Amino acid sequence: MLKKILTSISFIAFSCTLSNAQVTGGQRAMEFLRLPNSPHISALGGFSVSNPDQDISFAMQNPSMMRPGLHNMLGLNYNFYYSGIKSSNLQYGYHVPEVNTSFAFGVQYLSYGDFVQTDVLGNQLGNFKANDYALTFAGSRRYKEKWRYGAALKWAHSGYADRKASAMLMDVGVTYMDTASLWTIAAVAKNMGFMVKKFNPAYPAEPLPFDLQIGISKRLKYVPLRLMATLHHLYQWDIRYDDPNEIDNQNIFGGDSTTKEKSYFADKLFRHFTFGAELLIGKRLLVSASYNHQRRAELVLKEKTGLAGFAFGLGVNLNKFQVHYAYSQYHIAGGYNELGINIALNKIMGIGKTGDKIHWNATYPDWEMETIPVTPEPADALEN
Repeated sequence: MLKKILTSISFIAFSCTLSNAQVTGGQRAMEFLRLPNSPHISALGGFSVSNPDQDISFAMQNPSMMRPGLHNMLGLNYNFYYSGIKSSNLQYGYHVPEVNTSFAFGVQYLSYGDFVQTDVLGNQLGNFKANDYALTFAGSRRYKEKWRYGAALKWAHSGYADRKASAMLMDVGVTYMDTASLWTIAAVAKNMGFMVKKFNPAYPAEPLPFDLQIGISKRLKYVPLRLMATLHHLYQWDIRYDDPNEIDNQNIFGGDSTTKEKSYFADKLFRHFTFGAELLIGKRLLVSASYNHQRRAELVLKEKTGLAGFAFGLGVNLNKFQVHYAYSQYHIAGGYNELGINIALNKIMGIGKTGDKIHWNATYPDWEMETIPVTPEPADALEN
Protein backbone atom coordinates (compact mmCIF):
# COMPACT_ATOMS: atom_id res chain seq x y z
CA MET A 1 0.00 0.00 0.00
CA LEU A 2 2.72 2.47 1.00
CA LYS A 3 4.76 1.68 -2.11
CA LYS A 4 1.73 2.37 -4.32
CA ILE A 5 1.13 5.74 -2.65
CA LEU A 6 4.76 6.83 -3.05
CA THR A 7 4.77 5.69 -6.68
CA SER A 8 1.60 7.68 -7.38
CA ILE A 9 3.05 10.85 -5.85
CA SER A 10 6.26 10.43 -7.87
CA PHE A 11 4.28 9.97 -11.08
CA ILE A 12 2.23 13.08 -10.42
CA ALA A 13 5.35 15.12 -9.70
CA PHE A 14 7.04 13.87 -12.90
CA SER A 15 3.98 14.59 -15.02
CA CYS A 16 3.65 18.13 -13.70
CA THR A 17 7.38 18.79 -14.19
CA LEU A 18 6.93 18.25 -17.91
CA SER A 19 4.36 21.03 -18.11
CA ASN A 20 5.11 24.71 -18.43
CA ALA A 21 2.50 25.89 -15.92
CA GLN A 22 3.46 29.05 -14.05
CA VAL A 23 3.09 29.37 -10.30
CA THR A 24 2.96 33.15 -10.13
CA GLY A 25 -0.29 34.70 -9.00
CA GLY A 26 -3.33 34.88 -11.23
CA GLN A 27 -2.57 31.78 -13.28
CA ARG A 28 -4.86 29.29 -11.53
CA ALA A 29 -8.41 29.07 -10.24
CA MET A 30 -9.21 28.34 -6.59
CA GLU A 31 -5.96 29.93 -5.41
CA PHE A 32 -7.54 30.42 -1.98
CA LEU A 33 -6.86 26.72 -1.36
CA ARG A 34 -3.20 27.63 -0.86
CA LEU A 35 -3.98 29.86 2.12
CA PRO A 36 -3.07 28.62 5.60
CA ASN A 37 -6.06 27.37 7.56
CA SER A 38 -4.93 28.35 11.06
CA PRO A 39 -2.67 30.85 12.86
CA HIS A 40 -0.40 27.99 13.91
CA ILE A 41 0.32 27.23 10.25
CA SER A 42 0.66 30.90 9.33
CA ALA A 43 3.25 31.30 12.08
CA LEU A 44 5.25 28.54 10.37
CA GLY A 45 5.35 30.36 7.02
CA GLY A 46 2.06 29.21 5.50
CA PHE A 47 3.20 25.63 4.85
CA SER A 48 3.49 22.84 7.42
CA VAL A 49 3.09 19.19 6.46
CA SER A 50 5.41 17.53 9.00
CA ASN A 51 4.71 19.19 12.36
CA PRO A 52 3.64 16.40 14.78
CA ASP A 53 2.19 18.83 17.32
CA GLN A 54 -1.27 18.00 18.64
CA ASP A 55 -3.20 20.49 16.50
CA ILE A 56 -6.14 19.45 14.32
CA SER A 57 -5.37 22.12 11.70
CA PHE A 58 -2.32 20.15 10.50
CA ALA A 59 -4.67 17.42 9.25
CA MET A 60 -5.89 19.89 6.61
CA GLN A 61 -2.30 20.48 5.47
CA ASN A 62 -1.52 16.78 5.21
CA PRO A 63 -4.28 14.18 5.63
CA SER A 64 -1.84 11.57 6.95
CA MET A 65 -1.25 13.83 9.98
CA MET A 66 -4.76 12.99 11.18
CA ARG A 67 -4.43 10.39 13.96
CA PRO A 68 -6.17 9.06 17.10
CA GLY A 69 -4.47 11.67 19.30
CA LEU A 70 -6.63 14.31 17.59
CA HIS A 71 -9.85 12.49 18.45
CA ASN A 72 -12.79 14.80 19.15
CA MET A 73 -10.75 17.99 18.67
CA LEU A 74 -12.52 21.02 17.20
CA GLY A 75 -10.55 23.90 15.68
CA LEU A 76 -12.00 27.37 15.03
CA ASN A 77 -9.86 30.03 13.34
CA TYR A 78 -10.40 33.58 12.12
CA ASN A 79 -7.99 35.57 9.96
CA PHE A 80 -7.94 39.37 9.87
CA TYR A 81 -6.83 39.80 6.27
CA TYR A 82 -6.21 42.98 4.33
CA SER A 83 -8.93 45.35 3.09
CA GLY A 84 -11.66 43.85 5.23
CA ILE A 85 -11.41 40.35 3.74
CA LYS A 86 -12.83 37.83 6.20
CA SER A 87 -11.48 34.29 6.39
CA SER A 88 -12.85 31.59 8.68
CA ASN A 89 -11.75 27.99 9.09
CA LEU A 90 -13.18 25.02 10.98
CA GLN A 91 -11.62 21.59 11.50
CA TYR A 92 -12.84 18.56 13.41
CA GLY A 93 -11.30 15.13 13.98
CA TYR A 94 -12.70 11.79 15.14
CA HIS A 95 -11.14 8.34 15.48
CA VAL A 96 -13.21 5.20 14.82
CA PRO A 97 -11.49 2.21 16.47
CA GLU A 98 -13.83 -0.32 14.83
CA VAL A 99 -12.20 0.42 11.46
CA ASN A 100 -8.91 1.65 12.93
CA THR A 101 -9.24 4.87 10.92
CA SER A 102 -9.05 8.53 11.90
CA PHE A 103 -11.30 11.00 10.08
CA ALA A 104 -11.23 14.78 9.75
CA PHE A 105 -13.66 17.35 8.40
CA GLY A 106 -12.83 20.93 7.44
CA VAL A 107 -14.53 24.07 6.20
CA GLN A 108 -12.70 27.03 4.66
CA TYR A 109 -14.62 30.23 3.90
CA LEU A 110 -13.54 33.62 2.56
CA SER A 111 -15.73 36.66 2.11
CA TYR A 112 -14.36 39.54 0.05
CA GLY A 113 -17.23 41.87 0.90
CA ASP A 114 -19.62 43.91 -1.25
CA PHE A 115 -18.73 45.31 -4.67
CA VAL A 116 -20.41 47.71 -7.08
CA GLN A 117 -21.25 46.08 -10.38
CA THR A 118 -20.88 48.25 -13.49
CA ASP A 119 -21.00 47.83 -17.23
CA VAL A 120 -18.18 48.68 -19.66
CA LEU A 121 -19.21 52.35 -19.59
CA GLY A 122 -19.11 52.59 -15.81
CA ASN A 123 -22.87 52.63 -15.27
CA GLN A 124 -23.78 51.08 -11.94
CA LEU A 125 -25.95 47.99 -12.20
CA GLY A 126 -26.15 47.15 -8.51
CA ASN A 127 -24.11 45.39 -5.86
CA PHE A 128 -22.76 41.86 -5.59
CA LYS A 129 -20.82 39.74 -3.13
CA ALA A 130 -17.70 37.67 -3.74
CA ASN A 131 -16.75 34.60 -1.75
CA ASP A 132 -14.89 31.28 -1.83
CA TYR A 133 -15.43 28.17 0.23
CA ALA A 134 -14.18 24.59 0.41
CA LEU A 135 -15.36 21.47 2.23
CA THR A 136 -12.81 18.77 3.08
CA PHE A 137 -13.28 15.20 4.28
CA ALA A 138 -10.11 13.27 5.14
CA GLY A 139 -9.20 9.83 6.40
CA SER A 140 -5.94 8.38 7.69
CA ARG A 141 -4.65 4.99 8.76
CA ARG A 142 -1.51 3.58 10.28
CA TYR A 143 0.97 1.44 8.32
CA LYS A 144 3.30 -0.74 10.43
CA GLU A 145 4.84 1.14 13.37
CA LYS A 146 6.12 4.47 12.09
CA TRP A 147 4.07 5.26 8.99
CA ARG A 148 0.71 6.86 8.34
CA TYR A 149 -1.03 7.40 5.02
CA GLY A 150 -4.11 9.45 4.27
CA ALA A 151 -6.24 11.10 1.63
CA ALA A 152 -8.66 14.01 1.55
CA LEU A 153 -11.51 14.87 -0.81
CA LYS A 154 -12.38 18.54 -1.35
CA TRP A 155 -15.30 20.37 -2.86
CA ALA A 156 -14.32 23.97 -3.70
CA HIS A 157 -16.59 26.75 -4.94
CA SER A 158 -15.98 30.35 -6.01
CA GLY A 159 -18.72 32.88 -6.69
CA TYR A 160 -18.25 36.43 -7.98
CA ALA A 161 -21.54 37.98 -9.15
CA ASP A 162 -22.70 35.89 -12.13
CA ARG A 163 -19.33 34.14 -12.45
CA LYS A 164 -19.30 30.89 -10.51
CA ALA A 165 -17.09 27.83 -10.58
CA SER A 166 -16.79 24.54 -8.68
CA ALA A 167 -14.09 21.91 -8.48
CA MET A 168 -13.50 18.46 -7.04
CA LEU A 169 -10.01 17.92 -5.65
CA MET A 170 -7.96 15.41 -3.71
CA ASP A 171 -4.91 15.43 -1.41
CA VAL A 172 -2.74 12.36 -0.79
CA GLY A 173 -0.08 12.24 1.94
CA VAL A 174 2.31 9.95 3.82
CA THR A 175 4.09 10.59 7.12
CA TYR A 176 7.02 8.87 8.82
CA MET A 177 7.18 9.52 12.55
CA ASP A 178 10.05 8.21 14.70
CA THR A 179 9.18 8.93 18.32
CA ALA A 180 12.58 7.67 19.51
CA SER A 181 14.79 9.92 17.40
CA LEU A 182 12.14 12.72 17.24
CA TRP A 183 12.24 12.95 13.43
CA THR A 184 9.14 13.50 11.29
CA ILE A 185 9.23 13.31 7.48
CA ALA A 186 6.16 13.81 5.32
CA ALA A 187 5.16 14.21 1.68
CA VAL A 188 1.84 15.37 0.27
CA ALA A 189 0.39 15.99 -3.19
CA LYS A 190 -2.26 18.72 -2.93
CA ASN A 191 -5.21 19.88 -4.98
CA MET A 192 -5.28 17.22 -7.67
CA GLY A 193 -8.60 17.38 -9.46
CA PHE A 194 -10.81 18.92 -12.11
CA MET A 195 -13.30 21.71 -12.62
CA VAL A 196 -16.89 20.56 -12.27
CA LYS A 197 -18.23 23.95 -13.36
CA LYS A 198 -16.11 26.49 -15.23
CA PHE A 199 -16.27 30.25 -14.81
CA ASN A 200 -16.94 30.54 -18.55
CA PRO A 201 -18.26 27.44 -20.33
CA ALA A 202 -17.00 28.80 -23.65
CA TYR A 203 -13.35 28.49 -22.61
CA PRO A 204 -11.17 25.57 -21.46
CA ALA A 205 -11.17 24.75 -17.76
CA GLU A 206 -8.80 26.78 -15.63
CA PRO A 207 -5.86 24.92 -14.02
CA LEU A 208 -6.11 24.19 -10.30
CA PRO A 209 -3.45 25.07 -7.67
CA PHE A 210 -1.66 21.72 -7.54
CA ASP A 211 1.36 21.49 -5.25
CA LEU A 212 3.82 18.82 -4.20
CA GLN A 213 5.37 19.37 -0.77
CA ILE A 214 7.88 17.58 1.45
CA GLY A 215 8.42 18.48 5.09
CA ILE A 216 11.08 17.57 7.65
CA SER A 217 10.77 18.20 11.37
CA LYS A 218 13.28 17.54 14.15
CA ARG A 219 12.70 17.98 17.87
CA LEU A 220 15.98 18.46 19.73
CA LYS A 221 16.55 15.89 22.46
CA TYR A 222 17.78 18.09 25.29
CA VAL A 223 16.26 21.43 24.27
CA PRO A 224 12.50 22.06 23.94
CA LEU A 225 13.03 23.29 20.38
CA ARG A 226 11.64 21.91 17.10
CA LEU A 227 13.19 22.88 13.75
CA MET A 228 11.28 22.48 10.50
CA ALA A 229 11.76 22.88 6.76
CA THR A 230 9.04 22.56 4.15
CA LEU A 231 9.76 22.32 0.42
CA HIS A 232 6.93 23.41 -1.85
CA HIS A 233 6.25 23.70 -5.60
CA LEU A 234 8.50 20.69 -6.18
CA TYR A 235 6.91 19.95 -9.55
CA GLN A 236 8.69 22.93 -11.15
CA TRP A 237 12.26 24.10 -10.64
CA ASP A 238 12.09 27.76 -11.64
CA ILE A 239 9.35 29.63 -9.78
CA ARG A 240 10.99 33.05 -9.90
CA TYR A 241 8.91 35.96 -11.11
CA ASP A 242 10.18 37.02 -14.52
CA ASP A 243 10.78 40.68 -13.78
CA PRO A 244 11.49 42.65 -16.98
CA ASN A 245 13.15 45.40 -14.92
CA GLU A 246 16.01 43.02 -14.16
CA ILE A 247 17.12 42.79 -17.82
CA ASP A 248 20.51 44.41 -18.20
CA ASN A 249 20.66 46.92 -21.04
CA GLN A 250 24.13 46.20 -22.33
CA ASN A 251 23.55 46.27 -26.07
CA ILE A 252 25.56 49.05 -27.72
CA PHE A 253 22.63 49.72 -30.06
CA GLY A 254 20.28 50.31 -27.12
CA GLY A 255 18.42 47.01 -27.18
CA ASP A 256 18.13 44.52 -24.35
CA SER A 257 21.05 42.19 -24.09
CA THR A 258 20.23 38.48 -24.07
CA THR A 259 23.75 37.13 -24.44
CA LYS A 260 24.50 37.15 -20.72
CA GLU A 261 21.96 35.99 -18.18
CA LYS A 262 22.35 35.27 -14.48
CA SER A 263 21.53 31.77 -13.31
CA TYR A 264 20.05 32.80 -9.92
CA PHE A 265 20.67 29.23 -8.73
CA ALA A 266 20.60 29.98 -4.98
CA ASP A 267 17.52 32.16 -5.30
CA LYS A 268 15.67 29.54 -7.34
CA LEU A 269 16.59 26.86 -4.82
CA PHE A 270 15.56 28.68 -1.65
CA ARG A 271 12.27 29.89 -3.13
CA HIS A 272 11.15 26.30 -2.58
CA PHE A 273 11.96 26.42 1.14
CA THR A 274 10.05 27.65 4.16
CA PHE A 275 11.92 27.41 7.47
CA GLY A 276 10.25 27.31 10.88
CA ALA A 277 11.10 26.89 14.54
CA GLU A 278 9.07 26.35 17.69
CA LEU A 279 10.22 26.80 21.28
CA LEU A 280 8.22 25.29 24.11
CA ILE A 281 8.45 27.38 27.28
CA GLY A 282 7.34 25.28 30.22
CA LYS A 283 4.27 23.13 29.56
CA ARG A 284 1.94 25.89 28.44
CA LEU A 285 3.60 28.40 26.12
CA LEU A 286 4.69 27.82 22.52
CA VAL A 287 6.61 30.46 20.54
CA SER A 288 6.89 30.09 16.76
CA ALA A 289 8.84 31.90 14.05
CA SER A 290 9.38 31.28 10.33
CA TYR A 291 10.90 32.58 7.13
CA ASN A 292 9.33 32.17 3.67
CA HIS A 293 11.94 33.09 1.04
CA GLN A 294 9.56 33.11 -1.91
CA ARG A 295 7.23 35.54 -0.16
CA ARG A 296 10.09 37.85 0.74
CA ALA A 297 11.68 37.72 -2.71
CA GLU A 298 8.40 38.62 -4.44
CA LEU A 299 7.06 41.27 -2.07
CA VAL A 300 10.06 42.97 -0.49
CA LEU A 301 11.05 46.51 -1.50
CA LYS A 302 14.74 46.93 -2.24
CA GLU A 303 14.72 50.41 -0.72
CA LYS A 304 13.24 49.23 2.57
CA THR A 305 13.06 45.51 3.22
CA GLY A 306 11.37 45.34 6.61
CA LEU A 307 10.18 41.92 7.81
CA ALA A 308 8.54 40.76 4.59
CA GLY A 309 8.57 36.98 4.51
CA PHE A 310 8.76 36.54 8.28
CA ALA A 311 5.97 35.32 10.55
CA PHE A 312 5.63 34.89 14.30
CA GLY A 313 3.23 33.06 16.55
CA LEU A 314 2.25 32.36 20.12
CA GLY A 315 0.35 29.37 21.48
CA VAL A 316 -1.08 28.71 24.94
CA ASN A 317 -2.08 25.22 26.08
CA LEU A 318 -4.88 25.28 28.63
CA ASN A 319 -5.48 21.50 28.66
CA LYS A 320 -9.06 21.66 27.41
CA PHE A 321 -8.24 24.53 25.06
CA GLN A 322 -5.37 25.62 22.85
CA VAL A 323 -5.23 29.28 21.84
CA HIS A 324 -3.02 30.34 18.93
CA TYR A 325 -2.10 33.77 17.58
CA ALA A 326 -0.01 34.64 14.52
CA TYR A 327 1.34 37.75 12.89
CA SER A 328 2.46 37.47 9.25
CA GLN A 329 4.36 40.13 7.35
CA TYR A 330 3.78 40.02 3.60
CA HIS A 331 4.85 43.56 2.75
CA ILE A 332 6.19 46.68 4.40
CA ALA A 333 2.71 48.16 3.97
CA GLY A 334 1.61 46.02 6.90
CA GLY A 335 1.01 42.54 8.23
CA TYR A 336 -2.12 40.75 9.35
CA ASN A 337 -3.22 38.98 12.51
CA GLU A 338 -4.87 35.60 13.02
CA LEU A 339 -6.54 34.05 16.02
CA GLY A 340 -7.62 30.46 16.61
CA ILE A 341 -8.72 28.04 19.28
CA ASN A 342 -8.70 24.24 19.51
CA ILE A 343 -11.21 22.62 21.83
CA ALA A 344 -10.99 19.08 23.22
CA LEU A 345 -14.73 18.32 23.16
CA ASN A 346 -14.34 15.05 25.05
CA LYS A 347 -12.85 17.01 27.98
CA ILE A 348 -15.57 19.64 28.30
CA MET A 349 -18.81 17.78 27.57
CA GLY A 350 -20.35 14.33 27.50
CA ILE A 351 -23.35 12.88 25.65
CA GLY A 352 -24.38 10.09 28.00
CA LYS A 353 -24.71 6.44 27.01
CA THR A 354 -24.59 7.29 23.33
CA GLY A 355 -21.14 8.77 23.88
CA ASP A 356 -19.93 5.52 25.44
CA LYS A 357 -21.08 3.56 22.40
CA ILE A 358 -19.29 5.81 19.92
CA HIS A 359 -16.18 6.34 22.12
CA TRP A 360 -16.94 10.04 22.55
CA ASN A 361 -15.05 10.23 25.85
CA ALA A 362 -12.15 8.03 24.77
CA THR A 363 -8.61 9.37 24.80
CA TYR A 364 -5.84 7.96 22.64
CA PRO A 365 -2.05 8.25 22.89
CA ASP A 366 -0.54 10.56 20.28
CA TRP A 367 1.72 8.81 17.72
CA GLU A 368 1.73 5.58 19.77
CA MET A 369 -0.11 2.27 19.62
CA GLU A 370 -3.69 3.15 18.78
CA THR A 371 -5.79 0.02 18.49
CA ILE A 372 -7.30 0.19 21.98
CA PRO A 373 -8.82 3.39 23.43
CA VAL A 374 -7.72 4.51 26.85
CA THR A 375 -10.40 4.38 29.52
CA PRO A 376 -11.44 7.96 30.29
CA GLU A 377 -10.00 9.25 33.53
CA PRO A 378 -11.70 11.62 35.97
CA ALA A 379 -11.67 15.25 34.96
CA ASP A 380 -9.09 16.12 37.61
CA ALA A 381 -6.66 13.55 36.25
CA LEU A 382 -6.94 14.99 32.74
CA GLU A 383 -5.77 18.35 33.98
CA ASN A 384 -2.11 17.16 34.11
